[in-house]
Order: sequence, then C-alpha cells, then structure tokens
Amino acid sequence: WDAAYERELQTFQDIGDAGEIWFGEESMVRIIRWLEKQKVPLDSSVLDIGTGNGVLLIELAKSGYTNLTGIDYSPSAIQLSEKVREKEGMSDIKLKVEDFLTPSAELSGFDICIDKGTFDAISLNPDNAVAKRKQYVRSLCSALKPEGFFLITSCNWTKEELLNEFREGFEILEELPTPKFCFGGRIGNSVTALVFQRKK
Repeated sequence: WDAAYERELQTFQDIGDAGEIWFGEESMVRIIRWLEKQKVPLDSSVLDIGTGNGVLLIELAKSGYTNLTGIDYSPSAIQLSEKVREKEGMSDIKLKVEDFLTPSAELSGFDICIDKGTFDAISLNPDNAVAKRKQYVRSLCSALKPEGFFLITSCNWTKEELLNEFREGFEILEELPTPKFCFGGRIGNSVTALVFQRKK
C-alpha cells in the first residue's frame, strides 16, 4: 500500500490528481445522503478508517461536517491526504498514521465510523485473516460509541457474510442501494453497503 500511495502522492504533486476514489463517486454520495437523511448533526465525530487520499473527508467537510478524523496505517496515504486537504483548504480535518488493528487509546468515542474497502483489504491479508477480522471488530467496538453508526462499503463480502462478521456488538440498520448487475439470469450487486449500529 505504501508503494501505491507513494505513486499517487507523486501524481498529485505532478498534476494535482488525488488518485483512486474507492468504489467511485457514488459511494461517497451514498454515505453523505444517508447521514443527511438521518439528520446526523454536523458536529458529530466521524472516523474514516483507512482514509487513503482523504477525499471522502473532503466531501463530508464540503457537506458541512466539522468533526472529521482520517486514519491510515500507510504514512504515504496520510501524506497524500494532507496534500489534498491543503489544496482544498480544509485545515480542520484531522489526519494521522494509525493501524486500526492496534489502535491508540485516543481512537475512541466516535459517533460514526466509515469504512470503504479497508475491511476488504484486511480480509485479503494472507497472514491469519480470520484473527485480523476479529481484531477489526474489537477495534471498531472501542472506536465507536454505544449506539454509534458504522457504515461499511465492501466488494468482497455479501450482506449475509457481513452480518455474520459483525454480529458481536452490532445490529443492522439498513442496506444502502448499490448498482445491480445481471449475469446468467441472476441479479446481484458488485458492492455491498450496510449501516450497522453499535449495541448499547
């Protein structure tokens, strides 16, 4: 990941392109629409887990959200997101290098946690992925306030699989609409987007 973000950092410095938006623009719009529909207060504390280039946080800030934090375990990703934040003049967004699987003590008490592809990336780790997924859920429980919201976008997991992964400590609130495709007469989704709430 460091190498990928180093390339994106160089590209941003060269031509001002922030790089890949995971799951595309519509995934960000989907998240922001849900927050607006729920009338989530604009000063709610939001954690973007695996922020990458930080573009989701920029879009949240443009929508009026004021208490935004992005973490990524890749220093190059945080460097890139700092440059993007600077270019957009969004100095209030907090960014830090942090491994979500070994979170620092101050990574707690968030109203909302958002994940676009980070759980997917952790799940693909060839080195004990099952233990890492369990640790992710524990980290999420400590980062998110009781009754806080967790919005996850995944291309690796179905709704049923995600319900199983997050059954400890979370309940499903809703499935967000994602693009459908038809293959061999069956209809499916290439992306799953769910909203969970942390149990009291």
